[in-house]
Amino acid sequence: MVSHKPVLLKESIDRLNLKSESIAVDATLGGGGHSIGMLNIIGRSGKLIGIDQDAVAVENFRQKNSAEQVILVKDNFANLKNVLTDLRIEKVDAILADLGYSSMQLEDTDIGMSFLQDAPLDMRLDREGQLSAKIVVNTYSQGELSRLIKNFGEERFASLIAKRIVDARKNKEIETTTELVTIINTAIPEKFKHGKLHPATKTFQALRIEVNHELDVLEKFIPQAIEVLNPGGRLAIISFHSLEDRIVKDIFRSHARGCICPADFPICQCGQVAKVKIITKKPVEPSVEEVAENPRSRSAKLRVCEKL
Repeated sequence: MVSHKPVLLKESIDRLNLKSESIAVDATLGGGGHSIGMLNIIGRSGKLIGIDQDAVAVENFRQKNSAEQVILVKDNFANLKNVLTDLRIEKVDAILADLGYSSMQLEDTDIGMSFLQDAPLDMRLDREGQLSAKIVVNTYSQGELSRLIKNFGEERFASLIAKRIVDARKNKEIETTTELVTIINTAIPEKFKHGKLHPATKTFQALRIEVNHELDVLEKFIPQAIEVLNPGGRLAIISFHSLEDRIVKDIFRSHARGCICPADFPICQCGQVAKVKIITKKPVEPSVEEVAENPRSRSAKLRVCEKL
């Protein structure tokens, strides 16, 4: 198994402005690389709350890091406020969310996230979730599949892929990642199969987003994260595709905006006050060296805001 390499590790940790007594949250624990980076700074005087809906990720980190200042919670980061309330923590100093998948998750054949190895079609990070990729692929209508793959995968051949999936499942259920990849390959014109991306990349992205409700979760998480930060506290989010990055950028901007009354109003009527300032005017991207060492980092973008 390939060891997990946290993406934009130094760039994200540096911008969180952690101190020795900080209370920090790793909202997407994953392989734990960012959590270790946080712990190296906050030390024994601080506190780290690690959250992940993947029970395996939580347990793996627990076995390696049983320090008293570490609190691990199996939950979805969309429930951040409830998690902190249950822990009797009102405010925190730093929050980081890496929206990608760890190497362990991508290579786990029980989850079936990757198109590079044969595995059951599942893709559920939370094993207790009801919706799996197998259910989506075998029960969604052709129109639903087409819209899903187009909207969440930004795939130009979405309608053709959806048709090939529906045609294939008439003979038998589509049960494995390899079966699905084979079907996708029949829908992609030959001249488009040899670019930087694997032909199945965008369809698998769409399925992962659908199964794990990733965009809805992100939209719920960010306002909560901003609310629970102490003044001067920072929120750092690493995204891996344009749909995620657009949500992060737009919500950051909306919370950084003050009065929105027309310019000719002598007195503010809207009462809107800026809640954050944006630290990263442009997203921070991996260096050439990081991409060479870890190709999975190539699409990563880091955005950071600070609570006012």
